[in-house]
Amino acid sequence: MTFAEYQAESQKTAIYPDRGNNLAYTVLGLNGEAGEVADKLKKIIRDQNYEINETNRQAIAEELGDVLWYIAQAATELKIDFEAIAQNNLTKLFSRQDRNKLNGSGDNR
Repeated sequence: MTFAEYQAESQKTAIYPDRGNNLAYTVLGLNGEAGEVADKLKKIIRDQNYEINETNRQAIAEELGDVLWYIAQAATELKIDFEAIAQNNLTKLFSRQDRNKLNGSGDNR
């Protein structure tokens, strides 16, 4: 499945207030789901000494799927092609790698 296909298919399940004009909802949802990923990892660190088993691997994968869904919806709200976002990100990262700027901080490096 391509990112474009995912974006189109995920729209079939996008039911939320003022859809098509509600970037805030999608960004807040994205933040919440990313927090759930972090919380699952925190509990693995606390309770399992960093040992990831198949059960929590699957639980994290499900939360990552929710993160993916919200990214797709945010892209749709912004009228941006999800596939273009992925490609632009790789272009940026490879440029940083070529310039030995993967490490460090700041958006414009």
